[in-house]
Amino acid sequence: MKKFFKIILLLLCMISIFTFSSDTGSSSSKKSRFLVNIVVSITNKKCSEEEIETITFVIRKLAHFTIYFVLGFLLISLFREYLIIDKRIFIIMILLCMMYACSDEIHQLFVSDRSGEVRDVLIDTVGSTIGLVTYKKIFLNKKDI
Repeated sequence: MKKFFKIILLLLCMISIFTFSSDTGSSSSKKSRFLVNIVVSITNKKCSEEEIETITFVIRKLAHFTIYFVLGFLLISLFREYLIIDKRIFIIMILLCMMYACSDEIHQLFVSDRSGEVRDVLIDTVGSTIGLVTYKKIFLNKKDI
């Protein structure tokens, strides 16, 4: 049952990524703007349009990093159920996350007002790698990897 639950969580994460990437540019911008408005209201500061654009950029890139952090964390958790996690398996997991990030950016090329960016693949790969490393540090013994 535990393995099944981990598979479901991983698939839900992947579906979430795909769903966010399916949003049109205007829909995605509305979601980002909603979060920007929260940040601005919390800081209680009057922001220029340039500052709003900077906050929007940071929020969007943090979203990439965070969802892929979760993807990496869930992936290693699932792999651990079936395999001994050694360096080779660890690198394979990084490559799998990177390939999913590439497919995500390619998918965005076909969505209205969206673009695929190499920078996002790099952010996604770093996020997933840190998710993998975090899981390793918390749950795997020193002798693993």
